[in-house]
Amino acid sequence: MATLKEVAARAGVGLGTASRAISGKGPVSAAALARVREAVEALDFRPSSIGRAMVQQSLGIIGIFAPTFIGSYYGSLLREADTELRAVGRHIVVATGCGAVSPREQALEGVEFLIERDCDGILVVSHDLLDEDLLRLRRSQPRMAFLNRVFERMPEASFCADHWHGGELAARTLLEHGHRQFAVIAGPFTAADNMARIDGFRVELARHGIGPEQMTVVESDFSTEGGYASMRRLLDAQARFTGLFCANDQMAAGALSCLHQAGVEVPRQMSVIGYDDDFSAPYLTPALTSVHVPTVELTRNATRWLINACYGNSLPIERDFPVSVTMRASVGQVG
Repeated sequence: MATLKEVAARAGVGLGTASRAISGKGPVSAAALARVREAVEALDFRPSSIGRAMVQQSLGIIGIFAPTFIGSYYGSLLREADTELRAVGRHIVVATGCGAVSPREQALEGVEFLIERDCDGILVVSHDLLDEDLLRLRRSQPRMAFLNRVFERMPEASFCADHWHGGELAARTLLEHGHRQFAVIAGPFTAADNMARIDGFRVELARHGIGPEQMTVVESDFSTEGGYASMRRLLDAQARFTGLFCANDQMAAGALSCLHQAGVEVPRQMSVIGYDDDFSAPYLTPALTSVHVPTVELTRNATRWLINACYGNSLPIERDFPVSVTMRASVGQVG
């Protein structure tokens, strides 16, 4: 395989000039650019990516930042984004949060990493970044879309379901099955999407005359381990409830495991409803009733929006992402 040094030698230019010509960044004379292009073609120097980058001024890569790779939610997201990009001959590079710093600092570092890699566009999945952070990052990379977040300064680039309504549906489902005492295992209180679903749940209960004293809320972290530990806390505190709402399916899986080990029968003694309706929900024991969020459709359209913005495509974009409830065995009538 030819090297950059060989391309520069054949074109009669320095390594720096060859690099600038190939990346499309920095000044290069028209004559030097033509010689580098000829050398790239003659030496077959990564024609699938570099050759295209020289002509199109892009690397054919979309970056995705996600706070973690753990869990079925992020697996579904990455799989759908990769499918959409491969369909148009493009690829993804993914960054996640890491290190002994705050989640916000992790997200900033991750998105900046993708910007420095010259991604043609970036899909951001983060509730930790502030609006002012996004505005600053967009000065370096204006082609940016936001998944599961509403960014009011760029509504056309924001793809988010109505999480408030999702929480409302969760409460309505438990109420319709006769429940009047509730507990909630919430995600981080700093996450706007989490608070929206919890607020929707609380308001729907209030409509039926059920006040805060009839709902116990425990903050967790969206993980299976967090759901298990939170359920253990509720049992140890002898909290009175028959209906449990978990703010995602991973925490619901942990809660179900804890309930099983404690000898609490679901749904005969307690009903459990999750959130997201990810692919694992039907295979839990019992099968998990869950608020269905159209994650695949959201990801598909956010990715297509970036493809159109970066490459001039005209892929159709949908904006309506209705939430619903998928009923399974974990919710039952109060005995």
